[in-house]
Amino acid sequence: MSAMNAFSNSVETLLGLGVEPKDLTFVQVSLRGIIVFLVTLITVRLGHKRSLSRKTPFDAVLLVILAAVLSRAINGSAAFFATLGGGVVLVLVHRLFAFLTFYSHGFGMLVKGKPDVIVRDGQCDVVMMRRNHVSTHDLDEDMRLSAHTDDVSEIGVARVERSGDISFIKK
Repeated sequence: MSAMNAFSNSVETLLGLGVEPKDLTFVQVSLRGIIVFLVTLITVRLGHKRSLSRKTPFDAVLLVILAAVLSRAINGSAAFFATLGGGVVLVLVHRLFAFLTFYSHGFGMLVKGKPDVIVRDGQCDVVMMRRNHVSTHDLDEDMRLSAHTDDVSEIGVARVERSGDISFIKK
């Protein structure tokens, strides 16, 4: 039991647990950062590699909130282990939502959105472009980069996808 108390005291001292954030040392903040980095890396890898590679708003929300929550563990403004646990829970909820969107198209549309057609048969849908904040200059740029054309009349369908990317199908 004494060895366990000694270990616990050592961890508390090394990580500055129970210390005011302003009193944390460089070493304590560095160790906290390393631990948070490793736990986050493991957690995100367990979350699923494809889900975070999509760069959708659904994924961006997780990344922003996860960063905000876990930064508190590093700077000492929140309980260290509870904050790490909260980060793990966020990734698990993200994974659960991704699982549910696979089985429920309606839930997927609610969480991830839906694609919008902005060009059909070479004609721009200006209302839909405005709703998606896509200017004609943006459309022209994406056509040149993705569809390898600068002539909208060659486009059968262009969509603003759920990720925000514009996809093109030529006529």
